[in-house]
Amino acid sequence: MKLALLFSALFLVTSAGFAQEHPSVTAQANSVYVGADGKFEAAPDTAQIQMTVSVQDDNPQGAYQRASKNVDQIRQVLKANGLDTKLATQGFLSVQPVYEWRPKQRVIAYKAAADVTLKLKDFAKVGPITQQLAEANVSETQTLTYILESMDEAKNRAVEDAYRRARNSAETVARASGRALGELSYASVDTFENPRIVMPHQMRAMSAMANAAPAPTEEFTPQLVTVTAHVNALFGLK
Repeated sequence: MKLALLFSALFLVTSAGFAQEHPSVTAQANSVYVGADGKFEAAPDTAQIQMTVSVQDDNPQGAYQRASKNVDQIRQVLKANGLDTKLATQGFLSVQPVYEWRPKQRVIAYKAAADVTLKLKDFAKVGPITQQLAEANVSETQTLTYILESMDEAKNRAVEDAYRRARNSAETVARASGRALGELSYASVDTFENPRIVMPHQMRAMSAMANAAPAPTEEFTPQLVTVTAHVNALFGLK
């Protein structure tokens, strides 16, 4: 008596990067449903420095002018290091009133703020740029993140690794049951990038340390960017 065999091997993902639910697949006779994780690691190709320019003044015009001056200082730092100012992008410069609520509501100042993002391909310039921005005192904080801008290829490599692992699992199940693995009839893919945030710090504090000894990590290379993928696949059985 021939029995219709149904195999289902589902590997649960516990990584926070895959907290989202995966699509459900209706079980089919003579099939095997597998899931697997894969990853691809690559050296980052871009250093991203993010800053928030924020100043206060007694009137909106003064706040706007002071914020514009700080942004211009960022441009001057780039020019001094032989960099194109287009490497930095500026968000909308907003001006908002600052209120005092007691004993009654009244405007006591105006705050101007803008986000500035700088992307550098030459990592050798990261140290000098961050130090000079600190000395210029153009913002309270800056965050340095190493990222991978050529992300599509990395995602493809991670998906390939996940699919290879999923297919290996399906072949193991098929072989253990005395069957042969058939064609792929369904697949779903999720990918997740883990950017490397290297150093959020206070710019004024960094300025005070400008002439101190070199940073402990000065000769280290940035940590690899890891792209992970999860593949669910449904194969037929022969």
